[in-house]
Amino acid sequence: MSRTAEIERSTLETQVSIKLNLDGTGVSKLETGVPFLDHMLDQVARHGLIDLEIKASGDLQIDAHHTVEDIGITLGQALIKAVGDKSGIRRYGHAYVPLDEALSRVVIDLSGRPGLMYEVGFPRARVGEFEVDLFQEFFQGFVNHAAVTLHIDGLRGSNSHHIAETVFKAFGRALRMALEADLRMQGQLPSTKGAL
Repeated sequence: MSRTAEIERSTLETQVSIKLNLDGTGVSKLETGVPFLDHMLDQVARHGLIDLEIKASGDLQIDAHHTVEDIGITLGQALIKAVGDKSGIRRYGHAYVPLDEALSRVVIDLSGRPGLMYEVGFPRARVGEFEVDLFQEFFQGFVNHAAVTLHIDGLRGSNSHHIAETVFKAFGRALRMALEADLRMQGQLPSTKGAL
């Protein structure tokens, strides 16, 4: 079964289109208008082995808030469509990723219930022109529309670029683990409730 999705979202503030292949090779084509976000999303694709194509335009003359949030929303919608009924997958995934002095942990549950615990401190408010507060908006949008439980913890770090990169690499790797086939489940749904 092909685990792919194409989603378009259009509002008065943004236009976002996403093509997603959960069983890809980590290839990305990213045109969000927000270069640092492109860099982070490339980490998700590469470390998650997800083929990801995103094209977005938005009211960047105001700031990047709407664009970043709406990309998170659309990515969540694409994930929930591509993953299907979730039978036979691991459901849970986790990863620790270091980069020099920085270390982050991400744990995900494809639970069918949206929940975000985000504990990441940055020593600076910006990396280049990018406001790091917007990462939480991205993940909140993703969680709400992918219906997943996501815990993100920045465990240490003094360089904001390094911290952000460890978060997104760990997110990609945790997502990859959760989406992998669990051969022992033999197509069963990983839930005692019989629904996710």
